[in-house]
Amino acid sequence: MNAERDLSPLTPGVVRALTDKLYEKRKVAALEIEKLVREFVAQNNTSQIKHVIQILSQEFALSQHPHSRKGGLIGLAACSIALGKDSGLYLKELIEPVLTCFNDADSRLRYYACEALYNIVKVARGSVLPHFNVLFDGLSKLAADPDPNVKSGSELLDRLLKDIVTESNQFDLVGFIPLLRERIYSNNQYARQFIISWILVLESVPDINLLDYLPEILDGLFQILGDNSKEIRKMCEVALGEFLKEIKKNPSSVKFAEMANILVIHCQAADDLIQLTAMCWMREFIQLAGRVMLPYSSGILTAVLPCLSYDDRKKNIKEVANVCNQSLMKLVIPEDDEMDEAKPSMTIPAEPTSEESLSKPEAVTTGKSQLLGVTALNQPLFFPCSCERIQVTLNLDGIVQVLDYHLSDTSIGMMTRIAVLKWLYHLYIKTPRKMFRHTDSLFPILLRTLSDESDEVILKDLELLAEIASSPAGQTEEGHGSSDGSDVRPGPVELHVPARAGQLSSSSTKGLECSPSTPTMNSYFYKFMINLLKRFSSERKLLETRGAFIIRQLCLLLNAENIFHSMADILLREEDLKFASTMVHTLNTILLTSSELFQLRNQLKDLKTPESRNLFCCLYRSWCHNPVTTVSLCFLTQNYKHAYDLIQKFGDLEVTVDFLTEVDKLVQLIECPIFTYLRLQLLDVKNNPYLIKALYGLLMLLPQSSAFQLLSHRLQCVPNPELMQTTDNTKPSTSFKRTAASNIDYTELLQHFEKVQNKHLEARHQRAGRAEQLDRRVVL
Repeated sequence: MNAERDLSPLTPGVVRALTDKLYEKRKVAALEIEKLVREFVAQNNTSQIKHVIQILSQEFALSQHPHSRKGGLIGLAACSIALGKDSGLYLKELIEPVLTCFNDADSRLRYYACEALYNIVKVARGSVLPHFNVLFDGLSKLAADPDPNVKSGSELLDRLLKDIVTESNQFDLVGFIPLLRERIYSNNQYARQFIISWILVLESVPDINLLDYLPEILDGLFQILGDNSKEIRKMCEVALGEFLKEIKKNPSSVKFAEMANILVIHCQAADDLIQLTAMCWMREFIQLAGRVMLPYSSGILTAVLPCLSYDDRKKNIKEVANVCNQSLMKLVIPEDDEMDEAKPSMTIPAEPTSEESLSKPEAVTTGKSQLLGVTALNQPLFFPCSCERIQVTLNLDGIVQVLDYHLSDTSIGMMTRIAVLKWLYHLYIKTPRKMFRHTDSLFPILLRTLSDESDEVILKDLELLAEIASSPAGQTEEGHGSSDGSDVRPGPVELHVPARAGQLSSSSTKGLECSPSTPTMNSYFYKFMINLLKRFSSERKLLETRGAFIIRQLCLLLNAENIFHSMADILLREEDLKFASTMVHTLNTILLTSSELFQLRNQLKDLKTPESRNLFCCLYRSWCHNPVTTVSLCFLTQNYKHAYDLIQKFGDLEVTVDFLTEVDKLVQLIECPIFTYLRLQLLDVKNNPYLIKALYGLLMLLPQSSAFQLLSHRLQCVPNPELMQTTDNTKPSTSFKRTAASNIDYTELLQHFEKVQNKHLEARHQRAGRAEQLDRRVVL
């Protein structure tokens, strides 16, 4: 700068004034420069103009001396004013040194740089748009400047630039988006405020379609929504709201698939506002995009299902999540079951090698829950395919994996578990063929769910198990339906049953999957019955508290005859005799007292058909595990002679307190409405002698108790047969009505009863022997 020739055409006086510490002197020098440049413009002397700008830039604005830098800035602004409309030709040379000063350590210098750039932009107007990115980058830094004066100056410049963008139709949005995407992740509050303000401006310009680039900035917007500043959160809410309005107006132009994963991540946010907003967006996406969202179902469910168990503090999120869940469920249709999965490349792309999709550290976690969601998300995010192609893609494996996880997690709330079971039921209804491929893996957890604390969960679980057991699609999966249930053993307790359902007792004529009179169940039905009894055997508390409830509900959902037929056959082979006796007693109580089994009772009462007689024989053989229940079955089926024969055998049995308690309960049952027909038959003494004998036999077994008095009073009401004789002897007796059951071998049944009871006696003595040995050890 000392060499005067290097700074020409600037005079020495102008040079001195530009480097003066007083602003007024620098301003005078700037006016001289303006005058000089105007002359060059009039002469069209571009080389001199460039030379002046270069001197001001290199020798002043980028000088090491602070006052020289201030002079350079005001000088460049003066050049721009002098150039007027022609300043657009020199904008690069004018802007770059000014922007460099934005990083100066001196706050006053940064302010002067801001002021200089304001003057340059004000003159150039629309001509600055090609340089918008560097201007925006510089402004975004000044927006977070600690000095209030600098910040105030940057706000003026910012408003000017927004006006220029708004009034222009030549804004390069494509070139700007990468910078916006980068800057949107800033953590500084002022920078965030600056970014949101620009997004709102760009959104409001009709000629700028920011919606096309929403996938690029949506993640950043949701992050800003979690800012500590209420003002920024509000601004971000407004911006997101405007975008959502635009999406609703023009859904056909929205890139739903590219934003689905972003929403899934933020639907799991800890911040309530972020989660609620993301969930609202998800609701709209599912409703607007329809089946386009199906490939993302597993990720959506990972986000939505936990929200269904929120309490009233998060009621809004819970309600929106519920709508998302219901809407997503409706997207699954029967046609999804017919797709050819032999060619996965046609519908599901190869998994990407890079993990750039979300470019966020939280996308990679070791937690199983997040792993499920992100794995399901990453898959569809990368492939550029048409909506038609997405619509036929149902990633059932991913969905089942997510549902299985949420059902297995004991910490998950009741409403979530119910929703999972509803989903599984819905999938078995809509896509049974595909779902049966997952049945073996789902079966154990569905059986464990029967121990749930909630009755509503158990009901949904039973509905699902009933659908699995009765669905025709289960018939085709031969490889999955082995009746031994060896792949789903829930515990150490085992029921010793034959390896195949075909190895049956003589009482079953068509295999134990079903009774001949009932609809055919699939291969999972018998498997279900085996494992349900295993569950009861290993969890006696479940049998005591929920056993009757579970079986009664199953009788409503499935065929009651099938259930009793199969359970009776399984119990016949049960080696834990105590459990078999308890289970038979439970089944018998349900059979005699449940309104759900009215039809089955009527079927057994008359034994008119071969099917009913077959069922009676099957039940009888298992009912022999419990002597009193066997008698009650005979009473139900009006086999009074056989009941009398059984009671005669009671004298050979070991009469225990439990035995007498059961006799007591049977007496109480005889007084119930179910046995009204039996009590009325007492009027026909002549044709029902064995009924009266059987009742007297029970009376003789009972000690002098309330039950004894009850039965005794009932028998006292039996009329004298002499008084009951009538002149009309043409009426057929009951014995004739029972001829239909004459093909039942009652002698063989009685022998079977004795055989089973001998086993029970042996088992009791063994238990008693073990108990005595234990007592002796304790005494020693």
